[in-house]
Amino acid sequence: MAMEAKEVSNKQIVLRDYVNKFPKESDMELKITKVNLKLPEGSDAVLLKNLYLSIDPFIRIRISKPSTRPGFSESYKLGLPIRGFGVAEVVDSGHPEFKKGDLVWGMTSWEEYTLITSVPPEGFFKIEHTDVPLSYYTGILGMPGMTAYGGFLQLYTPKKGDRVFVSAAFGPVSQLVGQFAKLMGCYVVGSAGSSQKVDLLKNKLGFDDAFNYKEEPKLDAALKRYFPGGIDICIENVGGKMLDAVILNMKVHGQIAVCGMISQYNLEQLECLQNLFCLIMNRIRLDGLIASDYYHLYPKYLEMVLPLIKEGKIVYAEDTVEGLESAPAALVGLFSGRNLGKQVVVVGRP
Repeated sequence: MAMEAKEVSNKQIVLRDYVNKFPKESDMELKITKVNLKLPEGSDAVLLKNLYLSIDPFIRIRISKPSTRPGFSESYKLGLPIRGFGVAEVVDSGHPEFKKGDLVWGMTSWEEYTLITSVPPEGFFKIEHTDVPLSYYTGILGMPGMTAYGGFLQLYTPKKGDRVFVSAAFGPVSQLVGQFAKLMGCYVVGSAGSSQKVDLLKNKLGFDDAFNYKEEPKLDAALKRYFPGGIDICIENVGGKMLDAVILNMKVHGQIAVCGMISQYNLEQLECLQNLFCLIMNRIRLDGLIASDYYHLYPKYLEMVLPLIKEGKIVYAEDTVEGLESAPAALVGLFSGRNLGKQVVVVGRP
């Protein structure tokens, strides 16, 4: 006789209202549903128990009204759980590539349990290395890590002595880029939004220098102060005025990878760049950067980065909060700079 399916409650954080300007906690709400921990006979789905959720700036774009951000992925639907990257344990599986007890990372939902019905389950990676913190798979060993690896070490070919600038430098991508650059013998400067973050960049992560952009009335002058001879490579996460100042300070044949524009996500009218003509005169390369373009290199990336972590040659800063109910405040906090490092929400334990 088949075992009766066990039904349990499933907390979710759902999108209550589309966001206008800065997100508010009230744009999201807690909802409790039910989920069966046993899949129906013959199902090819995968049921996950979420352990860690990654709070990333791109989520802000997906909780805007449909069509207000042309060229990006479609908005999330009202009343449904918000989606984002996370680490999870397989509770039940009808798919041959996944079995109960497997640990995975990929795109999941803000809830205790998530049912993955896409076949094959796209964008999920099995976690084979558990001798590092599992939360690292939301960051250094997950999407942000692949963004840093792809954008700095695959898209470009940095060399010893290159002058490298990273904006939003204490964020999950830039803190890695800066450290990869230092390991290659580059000169690295980062910008951040507080004196505490500037101090951590220089004294914990090993950046050559850093500055608080909020204390700089003219970003162009600030960059000229740190890069009097110009910038070779920039990994850009801010956009707007910061990107405009970066373009002015690039060397001839300089390279800029844009993987985020956090300064623009809460604006109704996006800021226009004023210095694009410099791209022509200085033959500057400007690239868009998305981690999934490099997912096929994930095994190669792990071969490189895992020894660096275990040998203490890479330091990774996380800001962890407990409980699914903490997720809305954690997302809101990203846009005031409240977090110190990769923002992670602990939902459960394996």
